[in-house]
Amino acid sequence: MKSAALPEEEKKKAVKDFNFGKGIAVALLAGFMSACFNIGLSFGKDLFLPGTKPIFQTLPATMLVTFGGFLTNAAYCFFQNSKNKTWGDYKKGNLWVNNLLFCCLAGLLWYSQFFGLSLGKGFLTNYPVLITFSWCILMALNVTFSNVWGIILKEWKGVSKKTIAVLVLGLIVLVFSTFLPQLMAN
Repeated sequence: MKSAALPEEEKKKAVKDFNFGKGIAVALLAGFMSACFNIGLSFGKDLFLPGTKPIFQTLPATMLVTFGGFLTNAAYCFFQNSKNKTWGDYKKGNLWVNNLLFCCLAGLLWYSQFFGLSLGKGFLTNYPVLITFSWCILMALNVTFSNVWGIILKEWKGVSKKTIAVLVLGLIVLVFSTFLPQLMAN
């Protein structure tokens, strides 16, 4: 619905970049790797020092799992630097401050969501079904908040009220569905 509201030039640009096979492959890989991330956090849950407060006990595992993601992303970035011959961009001093600032901000936000996941699990100890679905809840909230920010930052500017209504309805269904298993368990 959002694409239908785009000007003709932007539609042509979007179609040029469209590749259904690559899109499905990336979506499947992302879903699989997301599950692996959660499995890594589960296997690493006992990596804390004795006497560590419960709220901080998942942080060592989170650091190790996110470090693995960092290495993968760094390797891919270096591959792209070689492929696109953009190694010289690192010499441009005017890019460093902005890029470093936003990289640090993105890393802080990314890491803090797992800190929030750990904190949230502490509140859900009496609800084993919600503990089981805590990763799904985190992912649903990621989608919800990113779309809300998209609305606030005018990413959806120019689309019809019907499109916004469908988006909001989808987000409501997503949030409701994250708590449906607990409601059904009662």
